Amino acid sequence: MHEYSIVQALFDRIQDAARERGAVAVRRVKLRIGEIAGVDVDLLQTAYDLFRVRTICEGAWLDVERVSARWTCPDGHGDIARGHALVCPACARPARLAAGDEIVLEQLDLEVP
Repeated sequence: MHEYSIVQALFDRIQDAARERGAVAVRRVKLRIGEIAGVDVDLLQTAYDLFRVRTICEGAWLDVERVSARWTCPDGHGDIARGHALVCPACARPARLAAGDEIVLEQLDLEVP
């Protein structure tokens, strides 16, 4: 259940950003989470809903964009199709993970007086 520690770190970042900008409230939090980041998005939403009570995010909607895992050739031969061996069919080099393991605070909608 590391989703709770992720949300706690998220709130620390949000509070710092809000303080730096003089915000009085956060209206929306947008995250980008990769499918192989090891995060249960439903549990993350539950943790967020618990943590936001009586905080600057109390009225803020959590918007999560899920990012599919994607592998590419390290030599630039393009993406490696899902379901295939994780090697480039053109050069046989091992694929490089290009997306899908991230947890990113993408955007905050702040209310600034």
